[in-house]
Amino acid sequence: MKVTQHLWFEKDMEKAVSFYTSLIPGSSIEWISAIPAETPSGPAGSVKLAGFTLGDQRYMAIEAGPLDPFNHSFSIIVGCDSQEEIDHLWNALSEGGSTEQCGWLRDRWGLCWQITPTRLGELMSDPDPARAKRVTEAMLKMVKFDIAGLEAAARG
Repeated sequence: MKVTQHLWFEKDMEKAVSFYTSLIPGSSIEWISAIPAETPSGPAGSVKLAGFTLGDQRYMAIEAGPLDPFNHSFSIIVGCDSQEEIDHLWNALSEGGSTEQCGWLRDRWGLCWQITPTRLGELMSDPDPARAKRVTEAMLKMVKFDIAGLEAAARG
């Protein structure tokens, strides 16, 4: 049995998938094809499909016109080991999109991402409840995560 996430794009699926796989190490596009028959979304060839991986996760994408827009109910979380990784992904993915508190952003295709430092989980689960609370309060005030700021909050 295999589990694969599925993303429905109104348009520009191939451009989005190429962009995503260029940003995340260990990613690749396995295949892209067009449905050779007429579908409820359009004539033969107008609906495109792709299979790809982002890091260690499998995805399938479809470009078949408008349906339901992306929302926070499905998002991609990327754990980063350094501020440089956070900054790189944040800048690339948020270009043409929008940013929100707590490391959330919406890319130019409307897909929701949360770009997080792996260190955040360690800091928030600190056995000292006062440290964990300070980190959580600092995190809640951030838009793009700042590892140094989280570490400073942990120290008090």
